[in-house]
Amino acid sequence: MLTALTAPAVLAVAACDGPDQTDAAPPPSSSPERPTTSRPPATQSAAEEPAPSVSAADGHDPRACADGNCEITVSRPVTVRFQGPGGPATLSVTEVGPDRIEYAVKSGGGRTEGGASGPGQGCLTVLRENGGGNSCGGLSGTRPSAQPGSVVIQATTGTDGTALLHIVSS
Repeated sequence: MLTALTAPAVLAVAACDGPDQTDAAPPPSSSPERPTTSRPPATQSAAEEPAPSVSAADGHDPRACADGNCEITVSRPVTVRFQGPGGPATLSVTEVGPDRIEYAVKSGGGRTEGGASGPGQGCLTVLRENGGGNSCGGLSGTRPSAQPGSVVIQATTGTDGTALLHIVSS
């Protein structure tokens, strides 16, 4: 049976976004005029995910995790299916927002939950065929390493409302 440990660190963070300035006209110059090109303003549909502040090796596609090895960003609740040490497993991100992530993992007959809030905070979950565990706290700048006979899941908060997920199998 997996053990569950949830230790969210609560920190208040203020963030602000300004308007997109990429289409602003260039400042006047004394050089001869050159033709300029403009692009239509970018629009984002409700189904698209916001661009994350960090890039992930596998983008934001949870299907990249099917083999138990991936690095993706998520910006909304999602279920990730992958091969665990004892068979099929699922990671269900239940909440994600600025500097916040909550999730649950099911593997074999066990279930564990993790959650963190605050900049650079996250959780590390280790799944083994006969059990596993969680640890939550500061993870800024770290990456999980493979451990023999296990799957390691790391979920790290992001200031922009995305979270970075690493799943590493041995």
